[in-house]
Amino acid sequence: MNLKLQHHTQPLNGTIQITGSKSESNRLLILQKFYNNLEIENLGNSDDAQLMQKALASNEVEVDIHHAGTAMRFLTAYFSITEGRETILTGSKRMKERPIKLLVDALKSLGADIEYLENEGYPPIKLIGKKLTENKVKINGSVSSQYISALLLIAPSLENGIEIEFEGKVTSIPYIKMTLGLLSELGIENSWDGKKVSVNPKTVIENTTAEVESDWSSASYYYSFVALSEDSDITLKSYKKNSLQGDSALAKLYKDFGVETTFFDHSINLKKISKSKSHIEFDLASSPDIAQTIAVTCFGLGISCDLTGLHTLKIKETDRLVALKVEIEKLGGEVEITDNSLHLKPSKSINKDVLISTYNDHRMAMAFAPLLLKTSLEIEDANVVSKSYPDFWNDIEKLIK
Repeated sequence: MNLKLQHHTQPLNGTIQITGSKSESNRLLILQKFYNNLEIENLGNSDDAQLMQKALASNEVEVDIHHAGTAMRFLTAYFSITEGRETILTGSKRMKERPIKLLVDALKSLGADIEYLENEGYPPIKLIGKKLTENKVKINGSVSSQYISALLLIAPSLENGIEIEFEGKVTSIPYIKMTLGLLSELGIENSWDGKKVSVNPKTVIENTTAEVESDWSSASYYYSFVALSEDSDITLKSYKKNSLQGDSALAKLYKDFGVETTFFDHSINLKKISKSKSHIEFDLASSPDIAQTIAVTCFGLGISCDLTGLHTLKIKETDRLVALKVEIEKLGGEVEITDNSLHLKPSKSINKDVLISTYNDHRMAMAFAPLLLKTSLEIEDANVVSKSYPDFWNDIEKLIK
């Protein structure tokens, strides 16, 4: 379904309840399999969270997780230690192009039994679940943090826990901290000195209730709406100041766009209080999922930006750097990209009624939506947002009425 967005010129005002974080939800769903008494509150309703629940409940040999990259990584680790079970883990055409070799190699070094069924280093894979007794592994710290989190999530259930030594610079640190933070909330001992992380085994947890905070990545689109407006006032519910989510950096980053964040007990309020800077420079290595939103915000404001730390964007649902360049240039922008950066030149106009391709990528659809405050446009395959934020379009409609 394509969705036409009409140019909207009035301020946006209202209160929105965003679904629980996809990242937190999927981590807790894995942990819940090890601790049956764990109750999860405010569980996200995204496609990814639902696919994770379905996969974990499945008794079938073949488990298809479609486009869900987080599920692919976390379930690879989970099924590798599910003793006596044979599992074939597969996904969409794009998922079969997304590398998993570093995680598989790490699991094999711990004793896992994993076999590639088509192309070496890529899904689909066959896993024979077994007890893993080795507990020391080395992994490149610059790879997707999901590989590392996948290992950390199974660590408490291993009889000797796990000790991971990082080779090279560690990126996406907030997502690793999120995983460790959730483990700590459940009373699972862990430590990290920057080069080495360890998690102790734990058979019984003290804290049996975990509440999922609303998704900060999803909040980014409202930050963009406020930045692109003159006098908007939006409140987002179920957020906290001391968040485990790396994308909570939005509160600081969007100050450069003139957006003020006020924290309350269980919500945040966003207001535009000043003009944006004329040029933006951010290193987004710790929060790459908000890069698309920030690039589009800059384009909508007609300002230039240099965004770095984006090497992981090339192995997401699509090559997000290429996708951003193509779609922004359709709208009249000028973009240069490298393997890990995006550079946008200032622009004075925005083409109208452009069809934005979404590439099976939920974030492409949502990142470009705030441009309705600047022009009319059309979003291809608008339902792709269900991957992380199924209620997105309904929530936007509430604000623009």
